[in-house]
Amino acid sequence: MDFVKMHGLGNDFVIVNALHSPNLERTDWEEVAVRLCDRHYGIGADGLIVIFPSEKADIRWRILNADGSEAEMCGNGIRCVARYVYERGIVPKGRVEVETLAGIIVPEIIFEDGEIKGIRVDMGVPRLERSQIPMSGPQGKVIQEELAVDEQTFSVTAVSMGNPHCLIFVDDIEKAPVTTVGPKVEKHSAFPQKTNVEFVQVLNASEVNMLVWERGVGPTLACGTGACATAVGSILNGYTGRQVKVHLAGGTLLIEWNESNNRVYMTGPAVEVFRGVYPL
Repeated sequence: MDFVKMHGLGNDFVIVNALHSPNLERTDWEEVAVRLCDRHYGIGADGLIVIFPSEKADIRWRILNADGSEAEMCGNGIRCVARYVYERGIVPKGRVEVETLAGIIVPEIIFEDGEIKGIRVDMGVPRLERSQIPMSGPQGKVIQEELAVDEQTFSVTAVSMGNPHCLIFVDDIEKAPVTTVGPKVEKHSAFPQKTNVEFVQVLNASEVNMLVWERGVGPTLACGTGACATAVGSILNGYTGRQVKVHLAGGTLLIEWNESNNRVYMTGPAVEVFRGVYPL
């Protein structure tokens, strides 16, 4: 099986083209993802992306986390896919429609002097109602709501960008309990489909720091949907304006929550690391 390794701000993926390989449709991708993503016995990645034909868009994808669970969406992964299909002539245009479990997502490649300088993604309208996240409890938005985690209580804001996110604002990102509290919130009973967990430090009206515990993966260097959720949550709480630079461990994403159409736009890089053949 041919593959390409790519990353967006250090959030890395193994990408497989199954457009012309019907036999790959029947592959147990959950089991394959666990093997491929293992950093000692496999290729090593945060997730596996498989590209299939689509009847609704230019392509369809499946994205599986390192533990084999399937994600609805991934901001860093979608940028990698956009660059992958453009550079190989699979979708020979700067605007790509990708069918995902979160709907059709549209990344657009940014060129400068004929070279790819980044990818801007229309991430759609954020989902703020509790039932859409999903999160248990009464109807309404979840903004600075108390959540009990063992003996501690945290004020959380919840946002869905096609997948669930729980934001915890902190005073010092260096002291954020990512690896201790993150996994407990991910599997908290309040989130029936589990959740991604973002720890956020507001720097000023246009910049925040963020660390993430990704659902089904653990701590990663970046999370695109998490950055979008972080920007939306920061705006909802009155901490920032509508354009936010989200600084992650692997780099910075520019997030805009457009007031006129209510859609969120994410701009950032996508990089190819290497290509290879895996003995499937």
